[in-house]
Amino acid sequence: MWQTGDAQSSAYFATINRNKRSLTLNLKRPEARDILLGLIRRADVVVDNFVPGKLDELRIGFEDMKSVKPDIIHASISGYGATGPYSKRAGYDVIAAAEAGLLHITGEPKGRPMKPGVGLTDMCTGLYLHGAILAALRARDVTGQGQQVDTSLFETQVSLLANVAMSWLNVGQEAQRWGTAHPSIVPYDCFKTADAYFVVGAVNDRQFASLCRLLHLEDLVKDKRFVDNGSRVKNRQILGDILDATFSERNTADWMARFEGSGMPYGPINTMEKVFSHPQTIARDMIHTVVDESAKSGKLHVLGRHAGIPVKFSKDKPSIRSRAPRLGEHTEAVLTEIGFTQDDIVRLGKDGVV
Repeated sequence: MWQTGDAQSSAYFATINRNKRSLTLNLKRPEARDILLGLIRRADVVVDNFVPGKLDELRIGFEDMKSVKPDIIHASISGYGATGPYSKRAGYDVIAAAEAGLLHITGEPKGRPMKPGVGLTDMCTGLYLHGAILAALRARDVTGQGQQVDTSLFETQVSLLANVAMSWLNVGQEAQRWGTAHPSIVPYDCFKTADAYFVVGAVNDRQFASLCRLLHLEDLVKDKRFVDNGSRVKNRQILGDILDATFSERNTADWMARFEGSGMPYGPINTMEKVFSHPQTIARDMIHTVVDESAKSGKLHVLGRHAGIPVKFSKDKPSIRSRAPRLGEHTEAVLTEIGFTQDDIVRLGKDGVV
C-alpha cells in the first residue's frame, strides 16, 4: 500500500481504476436502487462483477435495467460464468489460472507450477469483455436493441490455452511445462549471461546457422545431432548446455552488441528499471504522469506515474485524465449532476443510502 494524499491505495487499484469516478450506494436500500436505475437511464453500458444472480435478487438485473433503458448493454464478469455447476463460485485470478490450465503449463519442466507475475487472467478477461461490449454496441447500431454480455475468468483462461488446447482436443497430446523454452522449436529459450539473462530463438535452419556464426560455434551447423529442428528438439538438453556455457562467457550488453542487425529474434530480460528507461518505451510515450489535485503544495501524486496506453490512433489521442478515485470521492458530484440538491445528498448520507 502507498499513501496517496489523505488515503491509501494499492498500485494495482491505481492502475486499473484511472480515469474513473467513484460513487457509493447501499444497494439494499430502495432509494439507492432508484438512483442506480436513474444512472442507467443515462448510460450506454453497465458492467458488473457480482456473483451471477445477485443483481436480480437486488431487483437491478438486466430486465430491471431494460425497464428504464431498453437498449442498454449489460456486461458481466464472474469467476465461472452465469450458468453451469460452478456459476455461484467466487472468482480469483490464480484459481482460474489453476483450474483452467495455465499453471499446468507455466514453470520449469521439473519445478512447481507457477503463476505469471501479473494478474494475466484478470486483465485478459477485461480485454475480452471490452471487445464484446464494442461488438454489442455495434449490433445495437444495426438492430436498436440492447443485450447481455457474459464472460468469466474461467472461460477466458480456457480460451487463452490456444494451440495447447488444440493439441489436446485434436490429438490428445497432454501439455507440460517448458519454462521459457518452446515445445517444438529448439533453440528458443533464455540463457544466462555473465550478468543477467538473454533470450534468443532460431525458428528455422537458416537462423540456427546464423546463431552458430554469431556464437563462433560453426561446427554445430553440420553436427548430426543439430542438423535440423527435429534433431535439435530430440537433443535439446545437449544443445542447451552448449549454449548456456557459451552465453555465460560474456555479459548481456556484449551479446546485444553482437546480435545487433543480425535479423535474429533476441533480447535481454529487463528489470523494471530497464523497461521504463528503454528507448522504445520513451519513444512510444509509455509513461504518463497524472497530477493529484488533492496533493498539498502542488506535489505529484505518489502513484501518479502510470504505464501508458498501448494503442495509438491516427486522429485521436487517448489520455490518462485522472488518477484512480478514492472510495465515494465523486458521490456528491454525480448526485448533483443528476438533479439532487445539497439537502438531498445530506439526507441520503444520514439515511445510509450513499
